[in-house]
Amino acid sequence: MSTAPDLRVAIVGAGPAGIYAGNILANAVREEGGTVAIDLFDSLPAPYGLIRYGVAPDHPRIKGIVTSLHEMLDAGSIRFLGNVEVGRDVSLEELHARYDAVILATGAIRDAELAIPGIELPGSHGAADFVAWFDGHPDAPRTWPLTAREVAVIGNGNVALDVARVLAKHAEDLRTTEVADNVLAGLEASVVTDVHVFGRRGPLDVKFTPIELRELGEVPGVDIVLADEDFAALDAATATPGNNQLKVIRRIFDAWRTREPEAAHTHADRARRVHLHFFHAPVSVLGETGVEAVRFERTAPVAGDPNGAVRGTGELRDIPVQAVYRAVGYHGSPVVGAPFDDVRGVVPNAGGRVEDAAGEPIGGLYATGWIKRGPVGLIGHTKSDALETITHLLADARAGLLSTPTVHTDVRALLDERALDYTTWEGWLALDAHERALGAGHAHTRDRVKVVPREEQVDISRAGALTPS
Repeated sequence: MSTAPDLRVAIVGAGPAGIYAGNILANAVREEGGTVAIDLFDSLPAPYGLIRYGVAPDHPRIKGIVTSLHEMLDAGSIRFLGNVEVGRDVSLEELHARYDAVILATGAIRDAELAIPGIELPGSHGAADFVAWFDGHPDAPRTWPLTAREVAVIGNGNVALDVARVLAKHAEDLRTTEVADNVLAGLEASVVTDVHVFGRRGPLDVKFTPIELRELGEVPGVDIVLADEDFAALDAATATPGNNQLKVIRRIFDAWRTREPEAAHTHADRARRVHLHFFHAPVSVLGETGVEAVRFERTAPVAGDPNGAVRGTGELRDIPVQAVYRAVGYHGSPVVGAPFDDVRGVVPNAGGRVEDAAGEPIGGLYATGWIKRGPVGLIGHTKSDALETITHLLADARAGLLSTPTVHTDVRALLDERALDYTTWEGWLALDAHERALGAGHAHTRDRVKVVPREEQVDISRAGALTPS
């Protein structure tokens, strides 16, 4: 195998996509006998991106991925530089001047739009904004309006289930998680009684996984309510679902349809319900000064269509709610200086090679993760995605198609010159230890209690960090 050239690579985004890309690159170059210096930039003071700020706090199984990401960064092959926003603190052009290649791994953090009348009424929220709040994102509001008794969640993916579960869950059942104290206080004051989750298609056309669905039914003090009319076609069908995942989902639904309500027995006068509605397409959000209801059109399956297509029936239904959350997907944000497809919310690319307006590859610029392919797939899919991008980067390196650095000083000199309070891996270890100590000393022992304010995170990180290497 040919020897890889010595490389300096900048990765923008310290979530799973960026960390996987850096780890794959470091291992590939090492195996080929070369050397590589990798700097991992993130606009947040702490690493892990979606895992820290996009996964509900009651998902320790998914958050276990942090252990492997920690090992990758702790190995020393990747240098973390946090609290640095590329495009504001440092330009993409300045990175190109210092690195042979730049990989964009900025993900997709904005809510996709739901273009229906009334969606901008007070009480209408994006799921991504709510997730950022309950995950203690430093740029999210410290409080959240949880004054609605009846809530609508529009969407049938895992994020919709996360939102519904957190809204319906009693706060005391979250006290042992890493949920921030301000979030716990907000959830304790919530008056919600009913959460309605709406999908445009049928029960076996959902996008959430069986594990997520099963977890919803295991929440103490919360009943699941299903409507028989949504299952009429399934009940009448003679064929069974075509794959194991759908078979499991069908079994879960069938079990829920026959079980007796239990919430009233476990939480007395604080019983809560999650209603799962199918064949409901949102038409408009109704209200004068705030959300009062959501109007849906009842849909029906298109006969003979194997992909779950539906058609409108003309039947309209108004569901009274006082808040609505749209969970219809995420949308990427542009990186200043890089091309961007506003419609798809991605950086235009072919296999990870970023392309200009003419469809030609831009030397030394790559993309991976959701900013590359859109917000689809699970976290594990970013590994194969990163492998494709790194394979092309190394092929371009051998072919002499990367950038030609013109500045050879350490990028930290530029950060210091601009008096930027950047954080390091050593700083993260200090913040991590601080949060774990907060958890251990809490009245309800937790793995950690998140520090939310950005300034506090930066202060703890910089005060506790060792001299950066």
